Amino acid sequence: MQSSLTRFNLVQRTAQACTALAFNLHRKSEFLVALADYSVKCFDTVTKELVSWMRGHESSVFSISVHASGRYAITTSSDTAQLWDLDTFQRKRKLNILQSVGIQKVFFLPLSNTILSCFKDNSVFAWECDTLFCKYQLPAPPESSSILYKVFAVTRDGRILAAGGKSNHLHLWCLEAKQLFRIIQMPTKVRAIRHLEFLPDSFDAGSNQVLGVLSQDGIMRFINIQTCKLLFEIGSLDEGISSAVVSPHGRYIASIMENGSLNIYSVQALTQEINKPPPPLVKVIEDLPKSKLNAGDLKVKVTSRRVQLPSKSRESKIQTRILKQDLAGHCENKENELSEGLSKKRLQVLLKGYGEYPTKYRMFIWRSLLQLPENHTAFSNLIDKGIHAAFLNLQKNYPIKSRKLLRVLQRTLSALAHWSAIFSDTPYLPLLAFPFVKLFQNNQLICFEVIATLIINWCQHWFEYFPNPPINVLSVVENVLAFHDRTLLQHFMEHDITSQLYAWPLLETVFSEVLTREEWLKLFDNVFSNHPSFLLMTVVAYNICSRAPLLNCNLKDDFEYFFHHRNNVDISVVIREVYHLMDTTPADIHPNSMLDAFVSLTKGQYPVFNKYPKFVVDYQTQERERIRNDELDYLRERQTVEDMQAEVDQQRDEYEAWYQKQELLRKAEETRREMLLQEEEKMIQQRQKLAAVKRELKVKEMHLQDAARRRFLKLQQDQREMELRRLDDEIERKVHMRDREIATTAKDLEMRRLELESQKRLYEKNLSTSQEAIAKEMREDADAYRRKVDLEEHMFHKLMETHQTQIQNTQKLIEENLAKAEQACLNTDWRIQALRKQRSGDLQRNECYQETAKLLQKNRRKEIEVLNALSEEEAKKWEEAKEKDFHLKSERKVSALSDASRKWFLEKEISDAVEHAERPHGKVVPRCQNEQVASSCFPATSQSSDISEMDSSTRISLSQRRVQWDGVERDLMERVRNLRQRLTARARHRCQTPHLLAA
Repeated sequence: MQSSLTRFNLVQRTAQACTALAFNLHRKSEFLVALADYSVKCFDTVTKELVSWMRGHESSVFSISVHASGRYAITTSSDTAQLWDLDTFQRKRKLNILQSVGIQKVFFLPLSNTILSCFKDNSVFAWECDTLFCKYQLPAPPESSSILYKVFAVTRDGRILAAGGKSNHLHLWCLEAKQLFRIIQMPTKVRAIRHLEFLPDSFDAGSNQVLGVLSQDGIMRFINIQTCKLLFEIGSLDEGISSAVVSPHGRYIASIMENGSLNIYSVQALTQEINKPPPPLVKVIEDLPKSKLNAGDLKVKVTSRRVQLPSKSRESKIQTRILKQDLAGHCENKENELSEGLSKKRLQVLLKGYGEYPTKYRMFIWRSLLQLPENHTAFSNLIDKGIHAAFLNLQKNYPIKSRKLLRVLQRTLSALAHWSAIFSDTPYLPLLAFPFVKLFQNNQLICFEVIATLIINWCQHWFEYFPNPPINVLSVVENVLAFHDRTLLQHFMEHDITSQLYAWPLLETVFSEVLTREEWLKLFDNVFSNHPSFLLMTVVAYNICSRAPLLNCNLKDDFEYFFHHRNNVDISVVIREVYHLMDTTPADIHPNSMLDAFVSLTKGQYPVFNKYPKFVVDYQTQERERIRNDELDYLRERQTVEDMQAEVDQQRDEYEAWYQKQELLRKAEETRREMLLQEEEKMIQQRQKLAAVKRELKVKEMHLQDAARRRFLKLQQDQREMELRRLDDEIERKVHMRDREIATTAKDLEMRRLELESQKRLYEKNLSTSQEAIAKEMREDADAYRRKVDLEEHMFHKLMETHQTQIQNTQKLIEENLAKAEQACLNTDWRIQALRKQRSGDLQRNECYQETAKLLQKNRRKEIEVLNALSEEEAKKWEEAKEKDFHLKSERKVSALSDASRKWFLEKEISDAVEHAERPHGKVVPRCQNEQVASSCFPATSQSSDISEMDSSTRISLSQRRVQWDGVERDLMERVRNLRQRLTARARHRCQTPHLLAA
């Protein structure tokens, strides 16, 4: 398709190879480019600037899929797939897989929010784009038609998935039912599928029916997936398609050809023959002869709705139309017209005029001139036989840098060897085939048929003297050279240069060593356009045109070098000389009389090639087979010897390694023993140091305990001194209160005396008349009063004595209980300290055991038993300490209960004593009655004497009370001294007891 608007714009130079492209983004002027440095860039076609640069892949990105909204994109490499937000160009999610699985392709389903991921193990998963939740997984295909999926395509409505791989089978999956519903088998020519594309239609509502299948031969075939019929094809074997893509509306198909060109196809023009109404019924009026050209060969053939389009270039299409018009006019020179509609005479005229064919159409012209049958099936059968045994080690004899070229050469030679057995023994066959393999390396079928046609026609009589060079053919060349340049032949003969040196190297390499590529192509334009004798004449012409340097050569090595390297020879002059020789050579020595006319390869199957001495080939084959078998036996024996020698060497190496290892182990053992001894010495030293440190710590601990004990005793002594001072203060306060009470009592008695004196005067005044009558009664009352007072004083003294006795007993009991409690506390403290020491010792021993266990693993069990025993002993000690602590708490509770009971008893006794003391006062006569009785019964004199007696008795009681208080004070002081002595003795005993416990 040509257009005056065909052009391109350079957006930017990336300096990196492009691995993937993606358009139809949210911003229509932007597009994504994946580069060889594993990065993805976004460019703007309007501003021609870089919009964003996205990194994150660790291998080449081979696929970019854009969401229908254009806001998201998925980039896929062999090990990971990443989801990008095209608004912020930030990565949203990343799919990581195992390296053993590998990703085949990850893409969005059209017009949906589903992501389809296809892995190399044929597993296909569907994911939700937003949540990446797995929606479903397609089941495994049936084993009868199981293929490894390589390429995928989805219809625009997202309902059908097409998958293919290295097979001629296509799998169609229904994504709604999640099952395989159809398997389509492509033609036998298709051995692998490289690309799949659905062809959109404006009227199918997204359920595309036409699928484009690009196969390994570079031809893209479009089929109907419902009727499974082939509709049309694009591309050809000469101009194969590398990749193709269909426009969103399905109007155009863009394809990148294998030669690097970009072709745009119109879908409307391609489907024109399909959509054409059926032709009218016609009747055959006259049959053309078989020798005449069939017009149907130039027209598009439609068989079972299959359209075969001639995939030629524009010029060839134009030429085809011209040939159609010529066919409609007249059919002249039909014997020189080729099957593709080309006239051989016209091509020869064109060749003589320009000297060569156009480069663009050379391959097409060669195929037309050689009338290649393109027997795909026969060639596939030859290829399927594999690499011939004669060419397994081809790379050793012919090292070729390109692996692809070597592989194609190996396959082509193997196919020739399988076609005819002589070619497996032909030593110069690789030299003969190499230039054609290099020229047709992308189309092995054409390459094979060109070489086969060359051998059948231009290599006639070459194998009659096999394995020697063709003496008869070389004799013809020598006769022609003798006729046209006898001087040069004489020069060859003088220097013992035969035709095997000046003719055979040119023939066996078909001039590829002495000509450049352009010169060689130009030469073979003329060779293929003329009689097979033209090649022999070319040898003669090359020698004649190089006669000047050849006549100057005198050494055989110079001649050999000349005919094996490029020389300064004009190929156009050589070709003109060939035509001159063809016209001027006599018929008796002309190669035409020896060589047959051109014969093309047969259609369907290749002809049998047996123009060689079969017995020689068979003998050589048998000899070669015998030699190969002998060589195989020798190789097997040598391999056996080498294996035995290798085994012996391996055993020797293993023994040496074992001895070295044993030596190293012995040295390592000695080193470990020395290290162990050193560690033991270090451990002993560390134990000694540890024992010394323990002794120092024990001494420090004892000193600290002594210091703590001294501080505690001093604290207790200070507390006792403070308590004594407090008691002294209390005694002084009590004495002071007693003195004040005595003084107050004396004042009260003085006041009472004064009152009594006033009463005495009153009594004397009022009772003077009745003294004598009442004197006797008063004396009796006075005696009774004295007895009562004596009884009260006796009771008071008895109560005081009882109280003092109770106080003393209580104080003594309290002191004893306090001493016992202090002793119990001290014992508990000593036990706790002892347990703490044991525990610290246990911890130290544990640390020591753990350090020792690293060096002495053999004693681990015994140490574990010791540790367990220590742990049990520690647990027992702790239990014993807990029991003693519990016993101590119970003793404290008992002591508290006894204290409470004693307190209750004392309070009860005091209350009883108080009640007992109050009982006599309840029987005393009231004061008013006594006064009346006294006033009526006692005279004044007797009353005064009684009062004096009462005053003297009161003084006596007060003095007695003072004496009692002095006794109480002396008793308290004596008790304080005794308490101090006991505390001092206890402190001395406590100082001696820890030393005994420590010992």
